[in-house]
Amino acid sequence: MYNITHKLSKGKCMEKKRKKQSEKSYPAALTVSASDACGSSGIQADLRTFNAFGVFGCSVVTAVASPNPRLAGRVDLLPGASVAAQIEAVISGLGAVSVKSGMLGSAENVEALASAVKKYKLSLVCDPAIYSSAGSRWLDDDGVAALKQQLLPLAGWITPGIREAELLLGTEIRSIDDQIRAAAELQKQFGTPVLLKGGDAGNNAAKGNLPRITDVVCRNGELWKISSLKANVPVSASYGAGCTLSAALAASFALELSWKEAVCESRSFVMGSLVENIRIGNDLYAMYPPGNDYMNSIQLESVNLK
Repeated sequence: MYNITHKLSKGKCMEKKRKKQSEKSYPAALTVSASDACGSSGIQADLRTFNAFGVFGCSVVTAVASPNPRLAGRVDLLPGASVAAQIEAVISGLGAVSVKSGMLGSAENVEALASAVKKYKLSLVCDPAIYSSAGSRWLDDDGVAALKQQLLPLAGWITPGIREAELLLGTEIRSIDDQIRAAAELQKQFGTPVLLKGGDAGNNAAKGNLPRITDVVCRNGELWKISSLKANVPVSASYGAGCTLSAALAASFALELSWKEAVCESRSFVMGSLVENIRIGNDLYAMYPPGNDYMNSIQLESVNLK
């Protein structure tokens, strides 16, 4: 079933980072997402990731959220006009940048981002954050409809979790084979490369505590599994992992990495951030940019659709 294994050289991202930093123009990336008061997810996690990759981070705030890893908290949405004005400020000042979107919160905000992506031909990594880590709904039916019809077809990559994929496709994902089929169907439906994350449910929920976490990539009809060992960390330490992955992907593209380099560097970064988590108080832990290289823990394998 699996016939190709790709291993990338260690430190590829840091080589690109050093090269870009020595050039006259410093690469930039933009996060369009919610502000997380505790800093474990949302734009705070994205900006921390951008900085670790050596990319200048810009932010567009879609909502002010008051969660922590134990509490969903309240969410106050910003209007679409505010989101549009923030995007305009960044693009008119910096020009085209690599963009990552997370929690948009409303159809109005989805439409504001879609309009900007179309107008400025932005390279977008879209994390369709329909649900919070705790499972509460962040985007209503109108917002999901706008996401499907207006934004996802414009994205350069989409990075849904299992729950988002189930909602977008109207199907259940309960095994790795389901996950592979879902990634292929998402790519076919929206016409854009897909990285379907497997860490929150799906193959892991169905089969218990698997030793590896597996995502599935579908690009141009070709399917790949990308996996790493499962990090044994406190539950709170994995809060914001999805945000971090998509932000790392956007940063990698800002550094002009190939897609294989980008997905492997992103997974390596997430793995390291989990392993090297830090205590932030009250027995809560958080992901943190790693000091070591975890590329050797990542496997990228081609896979055939059954």
